[in-house]
Amino acid sequence: MDITVLEKFNAYPEEVKLKLNFIRSLIFDIAQEFELGEVTESLKWGEPSLNVKNGSAVRIDWKANEPEQYVIYFNCKTKLVDTFKTLYTDGSLNFENNRSIVFLLSDLIPLVQVKHCISLSLRYHSIKNLPLLGA
Repeated sequence: MDITVLEKFNAYPEEVKLKLNFIRSLIFDIAQEFELGEVTESLKWGEPSLNVKNGSAVRIDWKANEPEQYVIYFNCKTKLVDTFKTLYTDGSLNFENNRSIVFLLSDLIPLVQVKHCISLSLRYHSIKNLPLLGA
C-alpha cells in the first residue's frame, strides 16, 4: 500500500477502516478476476484512489463531518453513476448526484451490486461506448 494511503487509512476510526479495507480488497479481487493488471493506489483530493490501466479510478473515503457514512466515489465526468442508477432502481444503493454511492456504517454492503459497479469502473475505457456499459 502506498505510504500516503496507509497513513490515511491509519487515521480512520477502526470501524471505518474495516469497511474501507473491505472495499479496497474487493477492488483488488475484481482486478484479478477480470485480469485488469496491477492496481495502483494514491491519494486524489485527499481520498484513497485505486485504478488500473484503462480503468476509471475508484475513490473511497469517510469524512468526520458525516461520521455515520462512508462513500465510494466515481469520476463524475463518466456515465458510471448514471448507469448504476439505471441498473439498480431497487433502492439497494444510495447515490449522491453523479459521483458516488453512499453507505451508512450500519448498512450491510449489497455485495453483488457493489462488485458490479466497481467492475464497470475498472473496465470503463474499454466499455464506455457500449449501451449501459455492456451490463
